Amino acid sequence: MEIKEIENLASLCRIDLSEDEKLELLDEMGSILSFIDQVQTVKLDDKKDVVGSLRNVMREDKNPHTEGKYTEAILEEAPKKEGGYFKVKNIL
Repeated sequence: MEIKEIENLASLCRIDLSEDEKLELLDEMGSILSFIDQVQTVKLDDKKDVVGSLRNVMREDKNPHTEGKYTEAILEEAPKKEGGYFKVKNIL
């Protein structure tokens, strides 16, 4: 990585960097990129460690209530309603 690339990144991020900060970032980016190179060279076995099997934690909806069963009761609690809906203040 070169200073020119650090300047380009700073420009994309819209930040101003002093020359000292650019040199510091250049050193840090070099360390990060060398670490990434090390990680990429690690060879893994073909076996994959299994932490646990995936399962659906949501219950099946076996007996859903009939549509509109609670609508009137809920709307009665609303301070304002209009046409079967809650009426709220316009935000925009």
